[in-house]
Amino acid sequence: MKTLNILSGGAAQGLVRSLEPAFEAETGLGIAGDFGAVGAMADRLRAGVPTDIVILTAALIAKLADEGLVLRSSITDIGRVETALAVRAGDPLVSADDAASLRAALLAADAIFVPDTKASTAGIHVAKLLAQIDVADVIADRLRVFPNGATAMRYLAESNDRRPIGCTQSTEIISTKGVVLSGPLPPGCGLATMYTAAIPAHASSASPAQRLIALLTSSETSERRSQAGFVSGLTS
Repeated sequence: MKTLNILSGGAAQGLVRSLEPAFEAETGLGIAGDFGAVGAMADRLRAGVPTDIVILTAALIAKLADEGLVLRSSITDIGRVETALAVRAGDPLVSADDAASLRAALLAADAIFVPDTKASTAGIHVAKLLAQIDVADVIADRLRVFPNGATAMRYLAESNDRRPIGCTQSTEIISTKGVVLSGPLPPGCGLATMYTAAIPAHASSASPAQRLIALLTSSETSERRSQAGFVSGLTS
């Protein structure tokens, strides 16, 4: 089967895969490529990896447009994704109403599963947050850092630690079996990131890519976006 090549932040993987059957039925194309830390995906596009569609943060897409790597006219917002807390399925939920209770929750955990703290949206935010609430040094040896949020959540699901916790984007939590969304980060600690799709300047299948963007953003798929963890009406 011929495929549409995608480079995407991990936050959009669940949504894209849920819409893949409809896209395939309409176009005859499968969807192939990589989902991971947005910085790494942008660097792959810069390196010349054949790509028909990119889904990254709005800020990073804008930068790629300035570099002439994506078509500015194709840029379309999909929705915002919140960074949130996760626990293993069956474990007690962990909630944090303020910075103090978030700090207590992290200090109580014996393992903290997070995505890449230098290249992923959620991971960069987590690193800043740990410094902000003054626990970075205390819990440094408990951090379990993985290339992306989906991988971090899979390892959280399989963890044998006594009180593990995870922090990544809500879409990655929702789409991973064995973990559950425990709650959002508290006011002053949260992050809601707009994810945006665009077509690379040298895409070989621009027309099908535009169709996938339409499918991802149409009013008919709004419930699917909500179920995947995308939200509207938030500011980052």
